[in-house]
Amino acid sequence: MNWERDGADWPHREASRFITAGGIRWHMQEFGVADAPVCLLLHGTAGATHSWEGLAPLLARRYRVIGMDLPGHGFTERPATRLLSLPGMAGLVGGLCAELNIKPAIAVGHSAGAAIGLQMVMDGMIAPRAVYAINGALMPFKGMAGQVFPMLAKALFVNPVVPSIFSWTANEGRVKRLLESTGSRLSPRAEELYARLFNDPGHVGAALGMMASWDLAALRRRWGEVGVPLHLIVGTADGTIPPSDAREISRGINGALIHPLTGLGHLAHEEDAQAVAAMIYSTAEYAE
Repeated sequence: MNWERDGADWPHREASRFITAGGIRWHMQEFGVADAPVCLLLHGTAGATHSWEGLAPLLARRYRVIGMDLPGHGFTERPATRLLSLPGMAGLVGGLCAELNIKPAIAVGHSAGAAIGLQMVMDGMIAPRAVYAINGALMPFKGMAGQVFPMLAKALFVNPVVPSIFSWTANEGRVKRLLESTGSRLSPRAEELYARLFNDPGHVGAALGMMASWDLAALRRRWGEVGVPLHLIVGTADGTIPPSDAREISRGINGALIHPLTGLGHLAHEEDAQAVAAMIYSTAEYAE
């Protein structure tokens, strides 16, 4: 994506800057006071910093909030294909944190971003006082979907024409239906920003590469290594990740707590940033 063209009216453009770390050029945003505890924001697959438009300023009342477009997403440069794996992505974000010389007090991850946060914790890259998973993608798909989906993602990823075809056909009507399938209802402005992302072959290619490369079964086998409080913020209308997954995660990760948000879907933090911020602040004793 082109920053001057596609980012001319990007949400919180004034908070954006670019930095090189780990051999790639990152687009990041920063909010709040420099000497406040750091909150690290990690968006999900196919998202970007725009998804934190409402939540980041609310968290900045107490934290120095730092978010970035994940590698290959939005305006961040794409890394080597092998680094689109979960450990690879976590390592790259860890390198960015090291370059910025930050030690997050809390990490807030949406969907796949929550998996990146946990991977970073287990690999010793960060040691936050708590991790918040908003509809966290922390488990492999069950049943036939668990077998078919990874193979399909790999098949699409290895075909260099697919991202371009997808982006050419990603009109606002199709993007709106895709977003509605998550159980969330977003504003027309948010839908337009997603359409802008989905119309970029590079962004689509990175998202496919991420899905093709990830091994959430390996992450699950390491659940016992999560040594920090985990808060599972769960939209009860999530159409992407079954809300019931949270119960299984809470049984497998010692001390994990479930916080339901009634009626919100997979993009709960975009639907109701106030509710998510209140949920994080209500458990602040775990993170301060």
